[in-house]
Amino acid sequence: MTTPKIEIYTKAFCGFCTRAKRLLESKGVPYEEYDITMGGPKRAEMLERVPNARTVPQIFIDNKAVGGSDDLVALDHSGELDRLLGL
Repeated sequence: MTTPKIEIYTKAFCGFCTRAKRLLESKGVPYEEYDITMGGPKRAEMLERVPNARTVPQIFIDNKAVGGSDDLVALDHSGELDRLLGL
């Protein structure tokens, strides 16, 4: 099984972003982080992918929006996160 592509849109000093990144790191999976603190094209890209996104982090696994930090933790508790990550 190939490693899924994980992307996370974050902002500086965001506790929820840190929590989500720590969870992904604890799973030993690589991820691409896009810092949108100053806005810019990556913020526009995030809003294109999730039009109603008003908070960060916004997390994608293989181009599928999985939500934010609380959503990631819920996926982990249900066992679904490991399945999505191929663990």
